[in-house]
Amino acid sequence: MVSATTHAVRKGTALTGAVLAALLLSSCSGASGAAEKPAESNPDSLISQEDCARNTAAGPITYISGYGYSASAGQIDVFMAKDLGYFKDLCLNVEINAAGGNGQQLVSAGQAEFTELGSAADVMLAQANTDNLTAVATYGTDSPFSIFTNSKIKSLKDLEGGTLGYFINLTPVAKAMLEAADVDISKVHLVKMTNYDPTVVVRGQVDAIVGYESNQVQTLKAMGEKFNSFRPEDVGLQGTYNVMEVNSTFLKENPEVVADFMRASLKALQHCLDDEQDCVTRLAKLAKDNNQGEAFPEEQLARTWKVESQWVRDNKGGAPGVISVPAWNAEREIVQKYGGATNLPEVKDMIDTDVLAGLYDNGTLIWPGDK
Repeated sequence: MVSATTHAVRKGTALTGAVLAALLLSSCSGASGAAEKPAESNPDSLISQEDCARNTAAGPITYISGYGYSASAGQIDVFMAKDLGYFKDLCLNVEINAAGGNGQQLVSAGQAEFTELGSAADVMLAQANTDNLTAVATYGTDSPFSIFTNSKIKSLKDLEGGTLGYFINLTPVAKAMLEAADVDISKVHLVKMTNYDPTVVVRGQVDAIVGYESNQVQTLKAMGEKFNSFRPEDVGLQGTYNVMEVNSTFLKENPEVVADFMRASLKALQHCLDDEQDCVTRLAKLAKDNNQGEAFPEEQLARTWKVESQWVRDNKGGAPGVISVPAWNAEREIVQKYGGATNLPEVKDMIDTDVLAGLYDNGTLIWPGDK
């Protein structure tokens, strides 16, 4: 299970205990209501009556946001697909739980249908605790992680004799980065962080932290602080950025419904690539309306999406969301070597590349009514 705390750590936001508690207790809508009331057919839908009836018959579809109202692919697009009416256009009744930090467990157990994780590595590391999950989209081939340091650290090698902070655990990609930079990890003092404030680095409390490029690093840049940041690609490592997972049984029984959920989400994702400010403003309002405005202020969302939207555009898998099998294979090797995971499933057993393959025509999303 990937907890809400784990996601808070991965995203690198300096949440107070009160705000984190609010994140766990408030939501747009709860997963517990997933089977309360069937959706009604939409006479104004963009699809045929037969397809509309099929999607309606699937009943309420619950999406668990991995990290509240974060401006991240696999999250912002789902919120926007609902806010902009794209789910309704396809006769989908989607309920969003924005406080379900245990998304993988809920989806695996069939109490929800979709959730998002931060990378393929997160999916693989969670395999030991969950099953009945299939990845249907990966939004980029850039690892979201960064090792950011105070200005005295000019290279990762300089961390020898210094302190490196981490949250929950030292991520496999961070270990791979250190080895690739010829760092003797035994000479680095590892410190488990309890404070998500990135300024502890520039204030010298630790020399470096394994954080999240789009959040903590961007916060320091916005503050005008002097620091250095090292990314996996700096040492020749490729990664993955954000993964959409679906309950495997639901996918098997409702492949067209899953495809239409992703179609609507990807339609919204394209809108958020074309008009970043509109999506950020809408998302900030949703967060505020659901008592999470303090944790997700608009300026922070804008900084995050500015970085992460580019990762989507740069996806080496092709069109937005399309899974890059080579990137997954590369990350699987890293997780096996540095994540303490043995006997990992083959990539082909963790993903379904067919769902999104049928949604694009020469890289353009197929949307009903478009010419």
